[in-house]
Amino acid sequence: MRLYGLKNCDTCRKALKEIENIEFVDVRAQGVPDSVLTEAFDTFGEALLNTRSTSWRGLDAEQRTRPPLELLKEHPTLMKRPLIEDDGTLLLGWTSKTKASLGVA
Repeated sequence: MRLYGLKNCDTCRKALKEIENIEFVDVRAQGVPDSVLTEAFDTFGEALLNTRSTSWRGLDAEQRTRPPLELLKEHPTLMKRPLIEDDGTLLLGWTSKTKASLGVA
């Protein structure tokens, strides 16, 4: 199981505390493999793009009109977090639905 996120993201830290035996991938330092990013975009669509982030606010109007997958590849910190990969299943966010899927109370 892998968690794609940022080491300074509070939500990612909460998830890491509650999940045992998970590999953490810092998207700022290591990025997200193209195959995982493409599958995540196919699964979640534009919900994968965090338009409330500081990174999003730093983009100009022209950049914001670019295709979401292109933006995510160039700026992985724009991804909503955490993105959890569990045996071929992708989960987005640290919600009650995600916790239930992972068997976390």
